[in-house]
Amino acid sequence: MRKLILLVLVTILSYELAPGQGLYSPGQPKDDGRFAASTKQVNQFFRRFNAEESVEGDKRYYEGDPLYRDRELRGKFISILFDNETSSINSDTKRQFLEEVLSENYPQFIHFHRDGWFAEVSAIFTHKGKRENVTLFLKIQPEGLGYEWVIDKVVFQPFKDIFKKPEGDAKGFLHPLSHELGFMNLRKAFQDSDTPEAYTPKEYNPDYLTLFLYEMKKGSIKFETINDVKFHFFQINNWYFELNQFNRPGNNTGWLIGNLVRLQPGDKESILRYIYDQK
Repeated sequence: MRKLILLVLVTILSYELAPGQGLYSPGQPKDDGRFAASTKQVNQFFRRFNAEESVEGDKRYYEGDPLYRDRELRGKFISILFDNETSSINSDTKRQFLEEVLSENYPQFIHFHRDGWFAEVSAIFTHKGKRENVTLFLKIQPEGLGYEWVIDKVVFQPFKDIFKKPEGDAKGFLHPLSHELGFMNLRKAFQDSDTPEAYTPKEYNPDYLTLFLYEMKKGSIKFETINDVKFHFFQINNWYFELNQFNRPGNNTGWLIGNLVRLQPGDKESILRYIYDQK
């Protein structure tokens, strides 16, 4: 079975831009009549965040151009890349984020081809004739002379319901002297128990992706449709943000930062566990 790959469109579009916002004042429009909040392509989000395109969106900036990654231009662009209508990101958090990202001594940028970001795709599959919600996590990897999206993890509730490892007194175990019996008591794990996973190491985690692909190859799981796509970013030091698509009237639409969190030690691991185990 061929790998399932999501292609990110690299389409350069021109936009008629609306009022922008100040360098350190996200949510406070600057009335220059040129900036628009609508960022309709994920690739444009990267270019705007890094200030790698013109205000009008009709020209790409490359290294050597005086406006390439210009600090003031970046501040105006990033200020319009927040969901200012429905998210709970407060203005002080935005200000701190902007100050660190736009630091004169250590500015930070996001990179399409680097680790530290991944896609979360909510989809519908049929499993044994029943429609099921499936969450796929995809990442970018090098392939030949270019790059590709590949499936890295999957969340599929029917599989999670199967593998519920017992704990405490409910957990079966093999006696530490089992080797003296030639491990004949493995019958407990393989014949007498309906939870053979109880006899695995503490760090054991089922490989749901392999199971998912196996069931697809057998024909018991079939793809139906995509419901939603979002992206998770950890590329900015000490920060996490979630990129969502907002389709609504007005200027504050398109691909916008819908969640922003300053990371303390251990927070990244906690957020990743939540993301991967949310269903």
